[in-house]
Amino acid sequence: MVVVGSGGSGNAWAKEMTLRRRMASIFNKTREHFPSLKDYNDYLEEVEDMTFSLIEGFDVDKIEAKIARYQQENAEQIYLSRAKRAEDLAAALKASRMNPAKAGPSDTAAGSSQGISGGAGVQGQYAPAAVPGGLNQPRPTGNAPQPIGGSDPLHGYDEETMRLRAERGARAGGWTAELGKRRALEEAFNSIFV
Repeated sequence: MVVVGSGGSGNAWAKEMTLRRRMASIFNKTREHFPSLKDYNDYLEEVEDMTFSLIEGFDVDKIEAKIARYQQENAEQIYLSRAKRAEDLAAALKASRMNPAKAGPSDTAAGSSQGISGGAGVQGQYAPAAVPGGLNQPRPTGNAPQPIGGSDPLHGYDEETMRLRAERGARAGGWTAELGKRRALEEAFNSIFV
């Protein structure tokens, strides 16, 4: 997503993320709240249009009034959705603490995106440094990455070793000497007929 900042003041990305979090906490209806998928998609599109307009600074007063009106009309639904989300997160956290070995990949991924580790102390899993609520979890520990095939055969600083390192590094990045030569020739011949 490309965001064009207005005036260059502040961090446009941080502004957008803050605004999107605010909009998601207010407009938090799910598919179950709508009789048809089309109605739900229309709702999502309207919310995205309002978010975009606020980010870009179009009709801000009009949209803020619309948001305030929506909050008044749907205060109970907003409150219940927030409470349900908090209960779901608490249940997921409790389940991950009780059975850290049984947390599946989908549980771990969902928990990590919400700031919850898949299991405290499980080696190799992501544990955020600061989890909302002040929970301190241990950082993953493990061995440093090891080269495949044992020791490095290109350990040394002589001319031949340096040449082999450069050649293998270029190949690892998808480049070969032949590719460079062919590109230079194509560019030279293409510039002739311009």
